Amino acid sequence: MRYLHTMVRIRDIDESLDFYCNKFGLKEFSRKDSEKGRFTLIFLCTPEDEEKAKEEKAPLLELTYNWPDENGEQETYTGGRNFGHLAYRVENI
Repeated sequence: MRYLHTMVRIRDIDESLDFYCNKFGLKEFSRKDSEKGRFTLIFLCTPEDEEKAKEEKAPLLELTYNWPDENGEQETYTGGRNFGHLAYRVENI
């Protein structure tokens, strides 16, 4: 089994990057915008793990930003929607 990433939902990209990068010391590793899914995924890593992340796409922190709806409303995460996940690669589940 190998650890890949931890996903955290965010409501503000700039505020979150300020915290995780400027204050916590992580680096933005990659970013993906999905027009169809209306979300942005931002993967962060520690500066010490940057080479390993390039080779293995791990270990990373995934920030998931769901875009506002067509009316400009941002989703409020309550109940079951504020979850994240831990991702592991396994040989045989």
